[in-house]
Amino acid sequence: MNFLSQVLRIVIIDLVLSGDNAVVIGMAAHRLEPRQRKFAILFGGGAAIGLRIALTAIAAFLLRLQGLQATGGLLLLWIAIKLLKQEEESHEGIKSAATLGGAIATILVADFIMSLDNVLGVAGASEGNISLLLFGLMLSMTILMFLGSVVAELVNRLWWLAYVGSGVIAWTGSAMIFEDPLVHTRISVDGVVRYFICGLIMAATLLFAHLIRRHHRETD
Repeated sequence: MNFLSQVLRIVIIDLVLSGDNAVVIGMAAHRLEPRQRKFAILFGGGAAIGLRIALTAIAAFLLRLQGLQATGGLLLLWIAIKLLKQEEESHEGIKSAATLGGAIATILVADFIMSLDNVLGVAGASEGNISLLLFGLMLSMTILMFLGSVVAELVNRLWWLAYVGSGVIAWTGSAMIFEDPLVHTRISVDGVVRYFICGLIMAATLLFAHLIRRHHRETD
């Protein structure tokens, strides 16, 4: 009974915490040709398994590094700006670079940043059972590959979803910044206030990406 409870917890954790990662994968890969898109999702997802195994091994050490989550959060804000700027350029008919290597690099960087909570949740639910831990890691990557493909297809059909996807990435990044011990001890905001501030940062990130694109368009 305890084993089944652990499996159920791992499945729920993976489903809840893999969504934002899948958005990055879909956003990064959707402008590639279909064959390249599939390869980017499979290769990026497969390589991320190695990243998550490494993260599991050093998770306790990483949690003691003050400023790590804040740095990762800022990187996610940059990724959100970069992806949205590319989407607006593509929608306006401007040929912006969509390379296989660039998509894979974006997927790996974002997955490294966003996977620590997933890894820690699965590690806690497995309670030291290596088989369960490996099951959780493999399940999370299966979910990522499937959801990433779904997101890529949706953004291809409805380009405005790029704003939603970039917003999710920006929200995740801003939340990570406030969860960092270095920031939390100096700026302690919780509850509704934190949600409000994260919402403001998300909106500012999307606006900044749009203004950068408009500035480039006016100067071209």
